[in-house]
Amino acid sequence: MAQDASTRAGERFTAGIGAGLPVHDIALDVGPEHPSAHGTLRLRLAVDGERIVACEPVVGYMHRGVEKLFEVRDYRQIILLANRHDWLSAFSSELGVVLAVERMLGMEVPRRATWARTVLAELNRALNHLMFLGSYPEGVGGRRPRVAAFRGREVVQAVMEEVSGGRVHYMFNRVGGLKEDLPRGWSHRVTDAVRAVRAELPAFEELVHSDDSFAARTRGIGILAPEAVEQYGVSGPLARASGVDLDLRRDDPYLAYEELRRDGVLRVPTRTEGDAHARFALLMEQLEVALDLVDSCVDRLASLPTGPVNVPLPKNLRPPEGSTYAWTENPLGINGYYLVSRGDRTPWRLKLRTASFNNVSALPAVLAGCRTADLVTVLGSMFFVVGDVDK
Repeated sequence: MAQDASTRAGERFTAGIGAGLPVHDIALDVGPEHPSAHGTLRLRLAVDGERIVACEPVVGYMHRGVEKLFEVRDYRQIILLANRHDWLSAFSSELGVVLAVERMLGMEVPRRATWARTVLAELNRALNHLMFLGSYPEGVGGRRPRVAAFRGREVVQAVMEEVSGGRVHYMFNRVGGLKEDLPRGWSHRVTDAVRAVRAELPAFEELVHSDDSFAARTRGIGILAPEAVEQYGVSGPLARASGVDLDLRRDDPYLAYEELRRDGVLRVPTRTEGDAHARFALLMEQLEVALDLVDSCVDRLASLPTGPVNVPLPKNLRPPEGSTYAWTENPLGINGYYLVSRGDRTPWRLKLRTASFNNVSALPAVLAGCRTADLVTVLGSMFFVVGDVDK
């Protein structure tokens, strides 16, 4: 099957050289396993010599039908399913679902829960970015940032585990707020964790600003044009590295981001180069912003009076008949949640729009013309999780 598909791919691209002799480009299958991808992805490439002529992403190897599973789970159970497609952004993924349900119910969440959700979302963003910042340079010859990134991840992971009980799938959001209040003294441990991560930032800054080898492997490689960003619906750090200035936390605020924007804490860094180097540098800047936001949220939580962090719910939660759409600025880009209710205990439809799917969809535009030797460089800089592509 794969051989037949590769043959067909090779027959699509022909070129004439010399005295009119036809030459077929070579069809190359990469995957469905690849070391630079967070999951199982297959790329069907057509190459001419050492240049990639065309790329066709083949997705679906990790598809588990989560959108159909939503339809036979009640509104408490779907949170368990919603945080698993992007395992690097579990808290942010479950957050989008509960925001959609709360909007459908017209529910107002306690102020303390809003600020707690915001600090947890930014800690989750820091965890996500540290994973890519640590794993990407190793693919292009830089090793020191990996140690720094995983030291930073471990201290942030510890405070997330303390509050939720989970290291990866937190299950801490609830419709109407959070599972429970934050542990006593937790804010101080978060401050210590942020300080520890900041101590590791010079390793990334040195790589971006001083490492000539890293610059040679990434500058001008895998350029994503602003036009392609709009055509493929790319968002998040990939879009902003190409000069597309869009961030829902600022442009359509939710949680406590409006107050953080007014206070000047929420910044939206952008770049214009659109290459692999710009994407890595932007991710580093976004990590710094996330740490600033965490510090500000911790200060605000300390000033809030004690109180509930959730709203009492009936045994059978039945949102009214209708539909709504909620979207969030997840670490990898915009996630959308289209919820349709018929007044039952389970959603009639819950459609996910995941950032990783659009990021992967743009690979044909980014890889065309690149050298095969730069394939890992480009793939690693596109910031996707394959489970988030396939759902």
